[in-house]
Amino acid sequence: MKKWFQVSLQTKIVGLSAALIITVIVLLASIFSYMQFVESKRQAEQLALQAAKSISFMPEVKAAFQKKQPSRYIQPLAEQVREQIGAASIVVQNREQIIYSHSNQKWIGKKNKEAVNDRALLFGGYYTLDGEGTTGPAIMGKAPIVISHGKYTEVVGVVTVEFLKSHVHAQLITRIQQIILFSLAVLLLGMIGGIFLAKSIKKDTLGLEPHEIASLYRERNAILLSIKEGIIAIDHQGFITMMNTSAKNMLGLQAEYLHHHIIEVFPYTNMIEVLDTGIARSDQEIFLNEKTFILNLTPIIEHQRIVGVVASFRDKTELKSLINTISEVRRYSEDLRAQTHEFTNKLYVLSGLLQLGQYKDAFEFIQKESAVHQTQNRILFDQILDSKVQAILLGKIGKASEKKIHFSVDSESTLDTLPEHIEISHLIIIIGNLIDNAFEAVSQQFKKEVSFFITDIGHDLIIEVMDNGPGISEEVLNQIFTKGFSTKGTDRGYGLANIKKMVDELGGSIEVYNQPEGGAIFSVYLPKN
Repeated sequence: MKKWFQVSLQTKIVGLSAALIITVIVLLASIFSYMQFVESKRQAEQLALQAAKSISFMPEVKAAFQKKQPSRYIQPLAEQVREQIGAASIVVQNREQIIYSHSNQKWIGKKNKEAVNDRALLFGGYYTLDGEGTTGPAIMGKAPIVISHGKYTEVVGVVTVEFLKSHVHAQLITRIQQIILFSLAVLLLGMIGGIFLAKSIKKDTLGLEPHEIASLYRERNAILLSIKEGIIAIDHQGFITMMNTSAKNMLGLQAEYLHHHIIEVFPYTNMIEVLDTGIARSDQEIFLNEKTFILNLTPIIEHQRIVGVVASFRDKTELKSLINTISEVRRYSEDLRAQTHEFTNKLYVLSGLLQLGQYKDAFEFIQKESAVHQTQNRILFDQILDSKVQAILLGKIGKASEKKIHFSVDSESTLDTLPEHIEISHLIIIIGNLIDNAFEAVSQQFKKEVSFFITDIGHDLIIEVMDNGPGISEEVLNQIFTKGFSTKGTDRGYGLANIKKMVDELGGSIEVYNQPEGGAIFSVYLPKN
């Protein structure tokens, strides 16, 4: 079985075509030969009987029976007819079985005791017979010679026309030989057609044998299942021809989408554009179903023609969320470092005053710092009871001090422990980015002030960040949450987009408006349930 599968496609097609043609030819030739044999025998019987009747009706033959030497008159007539019809022999006998005519002169005048003439002599019947004739196995036609005597008729003899079976068979073999020659020509044409068909199929299969195609198909399925990236292929008309399991899972598809147009399943991918231009695209970022995908598009080119496009893509949403969280945690770490640095500087100042004996100034410096920290700590630790928010605000306080920004937490702020569905990663992105944006907004102001307010009174968690910066232009107010949009330069515009995304994930809303006296206020509303 293994060897059979290793036989080339061309050999298989030519062999099967030849076997099929030979089988059909043998069946048709057998049927035709049988029909031809039956027809040849029937024709020989009809010709023999008709010739026998014709001779028996000849007046010359009837008259010869009334003469002394009938054979002198009958033999020439019988031979003339025999030559015309191609019979083996025409035998004319009287009632005593004496032969008056025969192709072999030696039989004339002799009796043929083995002749079967009873039906003709006794009953005057016309019939054919398949048996042993005077010249060998033959098909015979017999007709009685009837002479009228006025009131009655008399059967005076029998005419027997013999066609040798061997002659009939020879004619049949000649026709079969013609059929065989024709069949060989058909077989040759069939094999040539099979060769061209095999070459055409091999061209369509890129020269691969069937077992190679089957092996590639199995390997292709295994590879597609093992690849974690989504793979989609389309044909030259944009219809999907292949989609792996990872692609269906990432796109959230339940139904079978093969042979559907790519626009219906995976829009905004530029696959149609690549199909038209033939230019590959790499690391294209698109958004679909609240997910971010990184897409690579490669055209399929065959014989200088673009016959399709393959798209490979991966879900960047989780990875990007992790990167954002790590980035915010790093920023939080930097804020703590800034706070530590600020306190270190203050300790150096206090140490210097004590060494110089400026105890009064040192005491006033301690009282001033203590008053500020007592106020902040009272709000942070007595009114804001969630440790995650406390940690974030402590870091921002230190960062503000380092940047010489007056950062205050509103004394009306109150917060209990937050519900579990609001995680620290959400708070770092929302609170951290809002405060950092406010710090950046006031960085060019002479008096730098940023205030923070938070409360969970009611059904929502409310977060507000206010600054005294230049505010936000009305022209761009509707675009500030668009990813990549920024008025501060390139590679910016991600902070507010990330805030909006987190707020949407938590089912909340965000508002922004400018203060009459200058600066912007960002308000975030997050449902607690």
